[in-house]
Amino acid sequence: MFEIKPCVPQTYRQQTRRSTLIVAVIFVFLAMLLSTLAVMLFGEPGGDNFRFNVGGVVAGVLLTVALVRGPFWSHAWLAPALYGWQLKRSLMRVTNVMHKVTEQVQANDPEAIKLLRFYHLGLTQMHALDANSSAQAQLVGEMDAHKAKMQALGIETEQTRLDPAWLAAVKNA
Repeated sequence: MFEIKPCVPQTYRQQTRRSTLIVAVIFVFLAMLLSTLAVMLFGEPGGDNFRFNVGGVVAGVLLTVALVRGPFWSHAWLAPALYGWQLKRSLMRVTNVMHKVTEQVQANDPEAIKLLRFYHLGLTQMHALDANSSAQAQLVGEMDAHKAKMQALGIETEQTRLDPAWLAAVKNA
C-alpha cells in the first residue's frame, strides 16, 4: 500500500539529482572498467574490438541495475528517487482504470470517489515535486469540485493511501 508523504519539493529535487548523479557515475565507471577488461582479455591489439566495448557497456548497465535494485535499494540516498518512482507508479495504476473510475464516481461509488481523491492528491504532489505548476493549474477546478462532492457525501477528503481494494473494486465494477 503506497502512502503520500509530505516532501519539500526543492529538497526532493536536490536529493534526486544527487542520487541520479551517483548512479550515473557508478554506471560510467563500471561500463568503462568492464569494456577495458573485455578488450584486454579478449580483444586484439589494433583490431576491431567494438563488440567487446559494447559488451562491457551492456554488462555495466546490467550490473548497475542489479546494484540499484539490490544493495542500494534500501539506502537513504536513494529513498527520494524511490519515493518519486513509487508515486508515479501508483498514479499510473489509477490512470490505467481512469475510465472506470470516472464512471463509478458519477454513480457515487465510495471506493471510486476515494480513489479519485488519492489520484488528485498524488498528482498535486507529483506536479509540485517536478516543478510543473502549469499542469497543476489545469486540475484545480476539477479537484475542488470533487472535494466538495466528497464533503457533501460525508467522505473523508484526506485520502493519502492507495488502497489496493479500491482498485480491485473499480476494476470489477
